Amino acid sequence: MRGRKTGRNRRFLLIACATTPLLACTGPAKDQVPAIRKESTAAADSLVLTSPGGSQVWFTLSRNAAEVGGQPCVERALEIRDHNKRIKVPLLYTGALPVMLNDSTIRAVLWTHCTPGDTYLVNLRTGQPTRLQQKRPS
Repeated sequence: MRGRKTGRNRRFLLIACATTPLLACTGPAKDQVPAIRKESTAAADSLVLTSPGGSQVWFTLSRNAAEVGGQPCVERALEIRDHNKRIKVPLLYTGALPVMLNDSTIRAVLWTHCTPGDTYLVNLRTGQPTRLQQKRPS
């Protein structure tokens, strides 16, 4: 009796060891994969503004997006270039040109799904965005 249990245990372990790697490699079902907007560097960097002090604001990374109705657009990230420094503006993608306010500040509008949202002031020395105005829900 003891021999039969050992044989069953070996078969179980053999089957478990053989099938576990296969199950681990199958990945999630296609309908469970979240929709992620892909960032792309396919769009060329574009100079947008030059401050009186010589700092330049560039559109760099881009991501494809779509509004609720399905109309596509491209949202672009901002980067500040000053001599040999490149400062990425964090988490601010836009579909509109930023506006130069003075030699150290620009105004940019955050876009999400092709829709303009909150307005930010961006410090040209640090790249730090600060929310100026919160868009009111419609």
